[in-house]
Amino acid sequence: MAHDSPLSLKYFYIYNSSYGQKEGEEAQKILYYYPTKTDLDSQIKNVGLTEAIIKFTETFNCNQQCESLHTQKTRQLYYQPEDGFWMVLVLTVPTATKTKEGIDHLEYQSDEVQDNIYWAVLKQAYRSFQLFNGSFSNILDSEKDPTKLRYKLDHFFAKYLIKLKPQHADILDVFHGIQFLPLDKKTFLHVQTLVNLLECSFPKVRHTAFLYNDQLVWSGLEPDDMQAMYRYLITSLLPAQMETELQGGPMPRQSAAFSALHFGRFVSGPSNLQGDDVGKIPKVYLKNDDGPVICHLVIYRALNATVCLFIDEAVSLEMDFFQRLDIFLGHRLTSLGSEIAEQFNHSVASAASAESGAKFVYFNQLNRAQKSTIHLDNRKSGNISVPVDVLRILADVNADFMERKPTTGETIVKTMNDFWVVGKLSNLREFYVVIHHKNANLIEINEEVKKLCDSQFKSIFFNE
Repeated sequence: MAHDSPLSLKYFYIYNSSYGQKEGEEAQKILYYYPTKTDLDSQIKNVGLTEAIIKFTETFNCNQQCESLHTQKTRQLYYQPEDGFWMVLVLTVPTATKTKEGIDHLEYQSDEVQDNIYWAVLKQAYRSFQLFNGSFSNILDSEKDPTKLRYKLDHFFAKYLIKLKPQHADILDVFHGIQFLPLDKKTFLHVQTLVNLLECSFPKVRHTAFLYNDQLVWSGLEPDDMQAMYRYLITSLLPAQMETELQGGPMPRQSAAFSALHFGRFVSGPSNLQGDDVGKIPKVYLKNDDGPVICHLVIYRALNATVCLFIDEAVSLEMDFFQRLDIFLGHRLTSLGSEIAEQFNHSVASAASAESGAKFVYFNQLNRAQKSTIHLDNRKSGNISVPVDVLRILADVNADFMERKPTTGETIVKTMNDFWVVGKLSNLREFYVVIHHKNANLIEINEEVKKLCDSQFKSIFFNE
């Protein structure tokens, strides 16, 4: 459906309800507000209205927080990541012009804004900030004055919101999952051997993650940390890096010692290993039972293979460390990247030849693994293989599962344009299938889903 005005971000703000308790000091509550050019009176008014709505709803159920507010023109999502801190996302509801009895009417398409999706988008925003800055409370603990927190919020979200694409958000944002690259035993053993040898040769390395293209092969991080890191890598870092390489990135270097090509380079770290500048190395805050662990994030890349190294903040990174790391990784990662590429290209060709008419989305809550044949890439560009209204049904089925919280369940939906949507929940795994079949019945659809399970998930048990 063509929209006169599409779904878009209207406001995004963060406030602390414990600040500015006295009359005339309400502006102190506001820690961040987008658009930044919004006048202060409007900011205070909107934050005050949000506070009033949240407090009002607590009178009905003090044990459950208000998560959203529906109006004709906007959808507001509320999330309290830490005690006293609230994040608010306000979206404009898309509109479409419809003609009735010869007269054009503007209709608000409120069904196209799904709460579970955009509440997940709001949670992702907090987790992304936390990964690179730590929690709001930790920042305030270091300095009681919220000026530092306001600065960090402004610095982070000024860039983050530019890349946010709310009009393309869908069920994958609910899962916030990780796409794994399946390898044969021999190649995976080679990856594991490289990681083990790397961590033994460089004891400063606390954790390691290995990716090929935008798929994860190995990670030593906790799943929650890897989720946030994976999102950062595939939406921000790697796309920019791939574009640089396509425009003429690093040239191969010949080494007399190994007599092999060397395509390796640091993505975060020194750009010139012969100089003295080690470059800008980001820090990340990893979760730990005793509080966050701060690590340097060093990223090395060769032939679409990416190695992420997490090194304790206390370790001083000198040029000698990067030179030795380049010597160790350069040829090994180039060779391993070439080996994975051969297998990757073969698997892509096999998948294309075996592709059926059924499309699916799969998510495993235990290891955060996700797989989708509905989404044609990870760029959140709206590049999908089914109609948008059918994709929204998947999120509706997921919301129903989350509300009822069954251990197992199955939902089947048929649309007016002959699409069948099947949602299955079993053993903390979710599986959604989309089939376009005009004259099919329930028995035929069930058989089609079974065939898909057998071909794609042979080793996974789904309760029938």
